[in-house]
Amino acid sequence: MSFRLTILGSSSAIPSVNRNPTSQLLNVNERCYLIDCGEGTQVQLRKYELNFQRINHIFISHLHGDHYFGLIGLISSMHLLGRNKDLHIHAHKELEAIIEIQLQAANTDLNYPLFFHPLPENDELIIHEDDNIKVSNIILDHTIKCSGFLFEEKKFSRKIVRSKVEEYNIPHDKLISLQNGSDWINSTGEVIKNKSLTTMNTKPKRYAFCTDTRYSDLLIEKFKEIDLLYYETTFKEDMLDRARQTGHSTTFQAASLAKSSKAKNLLIGHYSKRYKDTSELLIETKKYFKNTFLSKSGMVLDFKQF
Repeated sequence: MSFRLTILGSSSAIPSVNRNPTSQLLNVNERCYLIDCGEGTQVQLRKYELNFQRINHIFISHLHGDHYFGLIGLISSMHLLGRNKDLHIHAHKELEAIIEIQLQAANTDLNYPLFFHPLPENDELIIHEDDNIKVSNIILDHTIKCSGFLFEEKKFSRKIVRSKVEEYNIPHDKLISLQNGSDWINSTGEVIKNKSLTTMNTKPKRYAFCTDTRYSDLLIEKFKEIDLLYYETTFKEDMLDRARQTGHSTTFQAASLAKSSKAKNLLIGHYSKRYKDTSELLIETKKYFKNTFLSKSGMVLDFKQF
């Protein structure tokens, strides 16, 4: 069962030769979810040999260009390559009109159904759920409407012991109730305790994507004991005033949030172009929170390592 995050871009507003704008691909049990789609995202997907036709859901945090300028290109390439299955975009409502006018201007009638799902502007809700995962939006404090996303793996509480299920000849349609903790009563009325039919499952994995935002203590409880917290470090701590003015955060604030929420690991990104060597951001963050990773293009984080 996979739960892997691939970094496609980690820069802030202005792309550079070495750093693409924000974009990430989350693979949960071989289903792919794209998080933000900065300029050049589809090229990055090709570079790292990730099949973008497997993406069915795209989550866009906000409508600053470095988080969605790559979207129309990706949508168009999917069309040109013969896609016919649904594509779902979760974003603030204005994005639908932006994409529609781009498609109209190009006289493009997509081969596949494209659905837009507006993000709640004032409420934090589950915005997508399937048998793999549930995704919630987290309202952030940026200069325009902005949301983070919380990805939570869905698992049954118990794992089936196949040899025992076969031994007691338990029907397939009863397995879900076993996974949920029920005992089994056989044809003679004998009660077979659940603990002899199942074992404890691994804990569901949780990932929080928290991009452009000012720091807020309100985020602490939302990311309590998260497996991996992605949090922006646009600036070092000596530029705290600039961070507040522009709706961003610093290295110390990222570390403080991770420490206060008891996150297991912290991933930093969205670096200002002023930092030629991003390792100085890592060094400053790790002073306060040791389990910190520096996001960079092509990086893959397998949650098994956590």
